[in-house]
Amino acid sequence: MLERIRELNPGLNAYLTVSEEKAIGEARKAERELCGRSRGTKRRDRGALHGIPVSLKDNIYSAGVRTTGGSKILAEFVPEDDAPVVSSLEQAGAVILGKTNMHEFAYGVTTENPHFGATHNPWDRGRIAGGSSGGSAAALAAGLCYGSVGTDTGGSIRIPASLCGVVGLKPGLGRVNAQDVIPLSKTLDVVGPMARTVEDSTALFRAISVERKNKHASSSGRFLSTRGRFTLGIPREFFFDVLSPEVELGFEAAVRLFEKLGARFREVSIPLLAESEEAGNQIAWAEATCYHQEAGWFPGRADEYGEDVRTRLEMGIKVSAVDYLRACSLAAKLAGSLDSVMRGNQLDALLVPTTPIVAPRLGEDSVAIKGRKHGTRALLLRLNRPANLAGVPAVSIPCGLTRGGLPVGIQFIGGLGEEHKLLGLASRFERACPLNRHPTLDNETGDK
Repeated sequence: MLERIRELNPGLNAYLTVSEEKAIGEARKAERELCGRSRGTKRRDRGALHGIPVSLKDNIYSAGVRTTGGSKILAEFVPEDDAPVVSSLEQAGAVILGKTNMHEFAYGVTTENPHFGATHNPWDRGRIAGGSSGGSAAALAAGLCYGSVGTDTGGSIRIPASLCGVVGLKPGLGRVNAQDVIPLSKTLDVVGPMARTVEDSTALFRAISVERKNKHASSSGRFLSTRGRFTLGIPREFFFDVLSPEVELGFEAAVRLFEKLGARFREVSIPLLAESEEAGNQIAWAEATCYHQEAGWFPGRADEYGEDVRTRLEMGIKVSAVDYLRACSLAAKLAGSLDSVMRGNQLDALLVPTTPIVAPRLGEDSVAIKGRKHGTRALLLRLNRPANLAGVPAVSIPCGLTRGGLPVGIQFIGGLGEEHKLLGLASRFERACPLNRHPTLDNETGDK
């Protein structure tokens, strides 16, 4: 894996820091434990992640390893302690390869980083990888790690997962410890797994979730049965108002496949979806600016931020207390209405597209859909914000490729505590429609 990073990372810019010596040390420890080579000790198997190379988004504290948050301000910051999520990975025996590139301070959806350079999409290096966990998704798609841990405030796990053709789980609020992770919006931030398959994402989630330490976890932690019928809701409003034709085709194909797998579909109506984008903005703008002010960076070091992040921090100053509180109230109402719709219709999950478009080109600030231009950032956030605002889990998985060879993603949105149910549904789909192709990179031969 380290050899592959050396060969391919320069063209992708997926990693900012590679901890080669530390990773080799962890791998040797795993080998000794698994083979029982430590003097006077028995063989020890820590589980599915033991000895498996994974990466971390560069806003997650890791002791002795540079953690930049994708920023100039923290370019040389080295934490003294691991974040709890890193400790959980190490207890599970995972080998941490290094830290992946990201949108500056996780405050964007493209990973076009002004300080460390853009991450390139392995399917087409002229396109974005998505963000803010873009380096993690690109590393996975290119085979530069077997799993990664990212963060998601408005789609930052699911957007790059969709654009790069990998699996990304946004857990519900509080399901993974977010301590010692550089925050964007403390009300909305979650930490979650990314991988190339649902099975691998599940192994990561089990290792890092709070359930791991709770022996009395509820039955919602079990997978949905792989047999029998299940019911998926398709919202009538919002999610399908603005879709590119290629994403629409991909979603329709996924629906047909699910019908063959025994799914029942119900059209549902969820109030307040249209208001979710603005409410999410008000909360994120205010909380991000508050954090950067308390850290002593803004506005005193404003010239050290990229233009897009600096502009959003300036917007945060203008959010009134009334607007912030109204947005928080709307978030609670959206969570209640979503729960009511799910229970009232006996839904296992909602099924919707992850992003309205496939990966846009680097620097492409707007995209035309059916003759009308839309801002790229707003498009990529649009279908992801509702799950963040409601605090519920959502998982994005690939549902195929366009004629041009770019991945399309679909997402399942579930009820509180139902991450494993969503992963079970995703696993059913993946087994029936695996993404057998992976990007062929310029300095490789054959279909990887």
